[in-house]
Amino acid sequence: MNPIQSSLPMLGFAAWSGTGKTTLLEAMLPKLVEHGIRVAVIKHAHHNFDIDKEGKDSYRLRKAGAAQMLISSRYRRAMVTETPKEEATLPQLIAQLDLNELDLILVEGFKKLSFPKIELHRAEISKPWLFPEDGNIIAVASDTPAETTLPKLDINDLDKLTAFVADFTNKHSVQSLSCSDLDPSGMLSVAEGRDRILSQIVAPSTEETVELKQSLGQIVASDILSPVNVPQHTNSAMDGYAIRSDDLDRENYQVVAQVMAGHSYEKPLNHGEAVRIMTGAPVPQNADTVIMREQASQDGDSVTFDLTMGAIKAGQNVRQAGEDLAIGQAAVQAGTQITAPELGMIASLGLDSVMIRPQVKVAIFSTGDEVQHPGEAQKPNCIYDSNRYTLHAMLTKVGCEVIDLGIIEDSEQALESTLTTASQQADLILSSGGVSVGDADYIKTVLDKLGQINFWRINMRPGRPLAFGHIDTTPFFGLPGNPVAVMVAFMQFVEPAIRKLQGMINWQAPFFTAVAEEKLRSRPGRTEYSRGIFGIDANGRLTVRSAGKQGSGILRSMSEANCLIEILPEQPGVEIGEKVRVIPLENRI
Repeated sequence: MNPIQSSLPMLGFAAWSGTGKTTLLEAMLPKLVEHGIRVAVIKHAHHNFDIDKEGKDSYRLRKAGAAQMLISSRYRRAMVTETPKEEATLPQLIAQLDLNELDLILVEGFKKLSFPKIELHRAEISKPWLFPEDGNIIAVASDTPAETTLPKLDINDLDKLTAFVADFTNKHSVQSLSCSDLDPSGMLSVAEGRDRILSQIVAPSTEETVELKQSLGQIVASDILSPVNVPQHTNSAMDGYAIRSDDLDRENYQVVAQVMAGHSYEKPLNHGEAVRIMTGAPVPQNADTVIMREQASQDGDSVTFDLTMGAIKAGQNVRQAGEDLAIGQAAVQAGTQITAPELGMIASLGLDSVMIRPQVKVAIFSTGDEVQHPGEAQKPNCIYDSNRYTLHAMLTKVGCEVIDLGIIEDSEQALESTLTTASQQADLILSSGGVSVGDADYIKTVLDKLGQINFWRINMRPGRPLAFGHIDTTPFFGLPGNPVAVMVAFMQFVEPAIRKLQGMINWQAPFFTAVAEEKLRSRPGRTEYSRGIFGIDANGRLTVRSAGKQGSGILRSMSEANCLIEILPEQPGVEIGEKVRVIPLENRI
């Protein structure tokens, strides 16, 4: 039986009925929470069950015919799904969990499936041991001695049991879905490949000053601290009348001045006085409350307020000095990409220049005698170079300076000369085609001669072959030759490396979950990236469907797609109505 796979540590409790699995879990969960472990529990029941109370709205609606009943409140939500045809599998149940918010999955039941388990055994149940027949049992917890070399725990010692589970979580959190778990040929998972790459990318230390208008899209080198309070003065949030909060009970007030934005009333405001004030104007000394103009009625220099429109509250409609930013507070943090809001904020502080990280320079080239430039008459057995144009566009999107070295002929001398030149001119080198395992011997010879390169098979589709290393000290990526594989590999491996070179620490690409409108196939144990189109259906749900043919050389479906559908290794495929991870393509390709 194939092992059940999860991107998180997963541990089961195997026992005969009556051993007390649920009672043990109930007592252990608070202790695991104290260890800082976020736990999901999957429980298998052999009988029909209801989680609703009879008479409750959700119970009534489900009994009336709702195939799926989702109930939500401020504190929790629950989905009840009718399964009249067949029971959900454990991988399907795992796929329903939000794995980004968890550290451990505990499973009660499913004892015949292949995944790590602790056997619970009590002598009074008079049942045989399970471990002799189940090679997935990693420890036994019992109230009687067991003849085994497995770790032995006292089923009544909750602290030691909890410590064992916590230790299991910590040891396996970085090992889940390793290449050896997924494929005997030693392929790397997407996460493992990305982590290995990022561990070899050195964040920059250089910085330069540019004029504010030239900084759009650049990366802030160090925290930009506010030299002033924002707002600079305590000011009115609307047009109205400023009074004192210790003077709210008068029938009328004497209007002693009018204050426009950009001006001020320099005298302290006395009891019984009011100042007509405009939005953004500083409130006078002693004044701390503003009543909106629509609530006021002025007759000469006397003003009254209509309390039927709302009671006056002390401090209302006043923005305090430094409320948005205080002097010395970080307005924009290091590693932030400057967009229009950051540009406006920096300008509002009175700053006309900013310290940024220098633009990352990326050298790109294509390889292969069969590749030719667009615009030329097509030769027999040749293809036009699309990858270099795609990479140029994607690199420009992420704010890089592109050094285009063109198409390199299939010769050792040409490749060595190109890589040497690229390593001297660029911060990163990017090649497409011709560097996967099994290509001409001279390619590996040149790469070994000039630097240290690893040839990896990533457990994903498309984009499996990947070369990464350094030419001298310059990072080098060798991407696959198929156009769609190039784009997928760029997003999963190259862009995170570029973001780190730009000074953006712990950058992560955005993703969300959507409901599948159609069945999506995938090989279990492999990360699958399908081109998709997401949208909102008539019920307000975010849904996704395939964008068409999925061959790694088919660019049309990539052009029509607005997302990638990421089917995780633990998902054996996605059924209609199931949730799947979606990576939006907007601003990335």
